[in-house]
Formats: sequence, structure tokens, C-alpha cells
Amino acid sequence: MTNLNAIKSIKDVVSEKEWDARCQLAALYRLIAHFRMTDLIDTHISLRVPDADGHFLINQYGIPFEKMTASHLVKIDYAGHTVADYDQGKLVNTAGFVIHSAIHDARQDVHCVIHTHTADGIAVSAQKQGLLPLSQHALKFYKKVSYHEYEGVALLTEERERLVKDLGQNRVMILRNHGLLSTGDSVQRAFHEIYFLERACQAQIKAMVGGVELHLPSETVCQHTAQQFESEMIEMVMLKAWNAALSLIEHQRDDYCV
Repeated sequence: MTNLNAIKSIKDVVSEKEWDARCQLAALYRLIAHFRMTDLIDTHISLRVPDADGHFLINQYGIPFEKMTASHLVKIDYAGHTVADYDQGKLVNTAGFVIHSAIHDARQDVHCVIHTHTADGIAVSAQKQGLLPLSQHALKFYKKVSYHEYEGVALLTEERERLVKDLGQNRVMILRNHGLLSTGDSVQRAFHEIYFLERACQAQIKAMVGGVELHLPSETVCQHTAQQFESEMIEMVMLKAWNAALSLIEHQRDDYCV
């Protein structure tokens, strides 16, 4: 039986900044697993390498998110090439490269990208009206969510231009008939975005199966609430939320930061 955790640590052969980024990203993979937003070995999360322009970290394909470690992660360039000797032999999901390379290359303000295939996220992506302003969670994204039409499994680099165009300057995007995507200038921002988007989708699906008429807030309230989520306090809130989430898996740190 293959031991997925049997990998030599590369801590001593990468910079301190890269190692810190690897540990943050490994923690994020574990948190996505903790909150049940995984799809076995599919979907992916990436993080820009802080001291290597044009390079980002992504998961080694085939490793469950629950078992991801800092040394499992692969450093690649925008062309999908592994750039370090210590990452040679690690397989990267082609669809992951296509989606993430497009955004990292086009949006220098984006440092972290999360893509998920949750049941509720896919369900909302398949609904013609998309995300509805049904909940406080959904109002965070009021008129700030992008949509990208389904083109099949994202294996063609030609799709990258359309992905970037559809995302625009928004932080989140619903991939039609596919799933969810969030971005952020930090790990905690990207996590905050995907957490709220996923919760909004969960609430929408539950509300719609009730079989009763739905109540929508007024346009004024929708705009007001969306603006509240952009207050100066949000950075502090996101950091506290990230640290609270990390505390849920603190017993795993010695396992993932290796």
C-alpha cells in the first residue's frame, strides 16, 4: 500500500519565504478538507511564491487534501513547467494549471486562487439565475460575482483568456455547470471568499427546496449590505477568522508543515 505521507521534507532547500508560503497553502488545503469542500483528488488551490516572480505553488495531483503537506506542493511557472529540482516527478493536474495560471498571470493583485466542486456550488452554478440575494452570506457578493460558461474540462490553454475576461476585477466567479472559484491578495482573503460563497450556495439550495415563495431584501438593503462587507474592519475580521480556522487544525501542524 502506498504511503502518501512518505515524502522527504524540502524545508532546508527552499527560502524561508517560500517555506512559509508552502505551510500556509498546505494548511489551506487541510481547511478546505475540514469544511468538506473537497472532491477526492480533484479541484485545486494555488498561491503565488512570494520571492519568485512568475511562479506559483499548486497541489501534487493525487494527494488528498486531508494529507497535503508543504513538501507535497509543486512550484510551477505560467507555462505549467516544474521549475525546481526538488519538485521534479510531481504530477500537476492540467485543468488546475490552466485555470490558475490564467488568473495569476493576468491579475498581479491575486496571490491565492481556490477552486471547488461542492454539491451546492455546482447546483447553484447550474441554475439559470445564479446566486440569488437570499442570505446575508450571499449579499457579500451582491453584483460582485462573475460567471464563466462551461467549455468542458479545462484542458485547453485557449480558455485562459476567456476565464480572465469573465472574472474581470471581481474576487469570485461561478463556473457554470462546474463549481466555484475565489481569489484573494492573501490566503486569508481567498479562504474568506470561498467560505462565504459556499455557505451562500448552501443556504440557497436549502431555501429553494422548501417549496414556498422566497423573500428577497430590497435593492437598497442589498447594496448597503454589500458595502458593509467592504468596510475597513474586514481585514481584521478576515485575519481573526483565518486564525480561528487554523486553530481547528492546530493539532495537524506537525503533519502538514513538513
